[in-house]
Amino acid sequence: MDDVDPASQHAAGPDDVGGIRLGTPRGRWVILATVLGSGMAMLDGTVVNVALPRIGADLGASLAALQWTVNAYMLTLAALILLGGSLGDRYGRRRVFLIGVCWFAAASALCAAAPTIGVLIFARALQGVGGALLTPGSLAMLQAVFHPDDRAGAVGAWSGLGGVAAAVGPFLGGWLVDGPGWRWIFLLNVPLAAAVVLVTARHVPETRDPADEGRFDVRGAVLAALALAGVTYALTEGGKGLSLIAGVAGVLFGIAFVVAERRSANPMLPLGLFASRLFTSVNLVTLCVYAAFSGIFLLLTVQLQTVSGFSPLAAGVALIPITVLMLALSSRAGRLSKAIGPRLPLFLGPMICSAGVLLMLRIGPGASYWTDVLPAVTVLGAGMTLVVAPLTATVLAAVDVQRAGIASGVNNAAARAAGLFAVAALPALSGLSGEAYQVPSEVNDAFHTAMLICAGLLAAGGLLALATVPNDALEPDRPVAEPDCDWYCGPTTPPIGPGRRSPAGRAGVKPDGPART
Repeated sequence: MDDVDPASQHAAGPDDVGGIRLGTPRGRWVILATVLGSGMAMLDGTVVNVALPRIGADLGASLAALQWTVNAYMLTLAALILLGGSLGDRYGRRRVFLIGVCWFAAASALCAAAPTIGVLIFARALQGVGGALLTPGSLAMLQAVFHPDDRAGAVGAWSGLGGVAAAVGPFLGGWLVDGPGWRWIFLLNVPLAAAVVLVTARHVPETRDPADEGRFDVRGAVLAALALAGVTYALTEGGKGLSLIAGVAGVLFGIAFVVAERRSANPMLPLGLFASRLFTSVNLVTLCVYAAFSGIFLLLTVQLQTVSGFSPLAAGVALIPITVLMLALSSRAGRLSKAIGPRLPLFLGPMICSAGVLLMLRIGPGASYWTDVLPAVTVLGAGMTLVVAPLTATVLAAVDVQRAGIASGVNNAAARAAGLFAVAALPALSGLSGEAYQVPSEVNDAFHTAMLICAGLLAAGGLLALATVPNDALEPDRPVAEPDCDWYCGPTTPPIGPGRRSPAGRAGVKPDGPART
């Protein structure tokens, strides 16, 4: 059980840490705080997409600049989200979560005031830093404060409502772009952040990992950022000339990051987590699924506006079925996966999503919403509803609750990195570059190619889940994998299971007793 910060307004007890029940008023307040906080980050991950054509026209931006408007946010988010999880585990998840919310609001205000595309890109990078602080804490708080019997349901509610925030982004963005203007998609975060601070300070108890100690892995964070930036720049610019050099440098920084993490006493990414085959496989599924989702939501809104003639508002409204389905069914999907096991939902969900993406191939010039768009987004929404909550619950079930912050950070980093690379690579892979995003015929050809790629990624994720995810992954008494210190762990890597290691175990010698698998 996690320690409680003495400064917390609530005394330690079964109703605070590890004992809050989902159906109680306290539980609903905790869900509200975490959903609103993480929802800001998820919302800004999608709300900008629908505004890209208008931002490009207003600020005179090229396609590459618009890609960086999206990717600057995802770059800092993906690079620092592991550090954000570690900071929460050490200094208190609620405290770091609140700092992230305030940071995010300040960066959002700067985005709204940006006079040039360069300033907007810089402000979006700052937004990603705030997102890296608040996102892992929101999920780790749920895992730490709720009763074990309610954690799957809490994660399901968080995933579903958070997914709604992401899905409602295009609709909200379209309404704001058509109305007061695209700058209001960022200003909206300021009052929302104020509400999050009030609810969190009053109703969420403080938790931390008492075993977390030692220095922070700043070197790892820098190497991760450089690796992601180099590869992203190469993918965005097409991998020629200077961008090719940047791509090679990014790969080398990535290798250096892995080496540094293996040698670090307190790594940002404890490689021992990957001793769990379940943790590894679910993160690979996350890479496939979220790369596809990012590509779909980026290009679908552009296709609807540039090729099919939809207004920004109409393009956003077109995605409402996804919002409705996730709001209505995601929590039920979380409970279903606990009842029948996660393997089938994690297989069927991506496969249904893939079928929805293939239906999008019918969307083109003069597309009808009722016959072309609605069937596709409805099928996509059904698949997303089935996969999002079980995916999150399963990755957290692969590690002990005391490592929830770093596990959440790794999974979020995988999702963000997948989206980062998809947004960088898909336009180039589908033949879209320069000012071509304003040419309907060019956008239409690129969209159809990109949707085929996304459908393949989703199918790959579903098949991988079917082959690697055990059906008992969400059972409370399922053993959690202990890292194999002969290969994975540094000399003082903290344990990821509930047990404590002896000094011999910290030196790389496995403790006495039966091995945990």
